[in-house]
Amino acid sequence: MTGVYRIDYSLNAAEADGISDPDFLRKVEAFGDWYRQQPEVVQVSSIIDTMKRLNKNMHGDDPAQFQIPANRELAAQYLLLYEMSLPYGLDLNNQINMDKSATRMTVTIKNLPVKETLALENRAQDWLKANAPELKAVGTGSTIMFAHIGVRNILGMIMGTAVGLVLISLILVYVFKSVKIGLISLIPNLIPSVMGFGLWGILVGEVGLGLATVAGVTMGIVVDDTIHFLSRYLRARRELRLNPEDAVRYAFTSVGTALWFTTFILVAGFSVLAFSEFKLNSDMGILTGIILVFALIADFLLLPALLLKLDRDPQPLASAQPQPAVQPVASASFASDGAAVAPVKP
Repeated sequence: MTGVYRIDYSLNAAEADGISDPDFLRKVEAFGDWYRQQPEVVQVSSIIDTMKRLNKNMHGDDPAQFQIPANRELAAQYLLLYEMSLPYGLDLNNQINMDKSATRMTVTIKNLPVKETLALENRAQDWLKANAPELKAVGTGSTIMFAHIGVRNILGMIMGTAVGLVLISLILVYVFKSVKIGLISLIPNLIPSVMGFGLWGILVGEVGLGLATVAGVTMGIVVDDTIHFLSRYLRARRELRLNPEDAVRYAFTSVGTALWFTTFILVAGFSVLAFSEFKLNSDMGILTGIILVFALIADFLLLPALLLKLDRDPQPLASAQPQPAVQPVASASFASDGAAVAPVKP
């Protein structure tokens, strides 16, 4: 009823039956009260609520007795009485361990971004260090686990994408035999992902676990479009001896239509995922389609502009290429003794 995003703590009393100690219970109560004051928290559940309710019931339901029992023996008797009154097959093992040396506290929180979830847990750790260092509690649960996984995946995505783009550019330098072209290719390969995540940050503002792989998924497609355009451009420059303007026109004529159709088909295919009820799939499909559209825009608008600006090395036109003159074969004569005589020039 209160949500599925939870942080669990195992609060340790450091001795058997230690959870009956009033000092320990007051520290657990103070920790729970601190959590209830946080705006991100929906509910806090712990053994403290049970203890206070039992103390109230055993004092004639006096509201003033809704508090922690006064001494350890009384708290232990209340806990034993409560356990014995539970229906058959039920116990308190979901809240306390077998030797009653630790208890569980569950904090239900709102649906928060990963960064805010980890910040809340860090604030809790700071409170424990300042007020109850002996509890030695670390936040656990699926919410915290996936928050850390999301952060690691995002950092890994950034590092992996950067390294991949650098290696791809080095390979293109080798294949195209041009450091300049390899460095130019790095820009249209990187810009689409940056623009896509930038637009996602403006519209949504949250990068979840499903989006951590989008840059790696789209990188191969983006690089493929760039290679197609550059290969045709370089063919026009090196083999056909065209100037940069005509080489760009040749590249558009050769692969422009193909890039249009492949991008349209890929965007349409990934857009189908946008209709998924599973948020990870829908977000991934939408962002992938956005990045592919930006990749086409970069290849059609940014890449030609970079080539016209930076690739200004003069190339002789095909019509002006001089044809080699045909050289007649010089004839040689030999003397009667076999010695060669200098050839007669025609």
